[in-house]
Amino acid sequence: MAGQPLRPTEHSEEATLVRLAAAGDSEAFVVLYRSHMAAIYRYIYLRVRQVAEAEELTEETFLRAWQALPGYEIREVGFAAWLYRIAHNLVIDHGRKDRLPVVDSADTEWPDEASPSVEQYLQAGETRDALHRAIGQLNSNEQQVIVLRFIEGLSHQQVAVIMGKSPEACRVLQHRALIRLNAILQAAGYDAN
Repeated sequence: MAGQPLRPTEHSEEATLVRLAAAGDSEAFVVLYRSHMAAIYRYIYLRVRQVAEAEELTEETFLRAWQALPGYEIREVGFAAWLYRIAHNLVIDHGRKDRLPVVDSADTEWPDEASPSVEQYLQAGETRDALHRAIGQLNSNEQQVIVLRFIEGLSHQQVAVIMGKSPEACRVLQHRALIRLNAILQAAGYDAN
């Protein structure tokens, strides 16, 4: 695997990388890490709202994934859902140990590849802050389904695997969370339509 770095471009290529990494190929795991790190970091950050803790939990997610890869079985929902499930469990454990204060979302530090341009950042700043505050008012399950579905773009099936619920339960939770989010935003003076 020396030479050009691998980049997963299709599901079958990712499955090949997963098999290679499970067999101990660290270069294959690095490719998987690079392709999923920004999304896992973003997911964790939006749950813990602290940069240092999000970085630490992201690192721990990939460390645990590397350690557990020999027992990983390729499933329909895929490797990403498995990573999110590891991250979910770490966030839950972290939340039990230490309730963190909510910080201003203006302090958000995204990995380089996910950083918005200065213009995009300034244009979206006020709306983004209002949305972050509104999501912060949802309960933990509602926050999680909103982040996974609409920020990370995962399917109902993937969200169900990550949350340990049925796809139907996740759809109902999503519907209720969207209603609450809309009400919170309207009460704050933002028209969600």
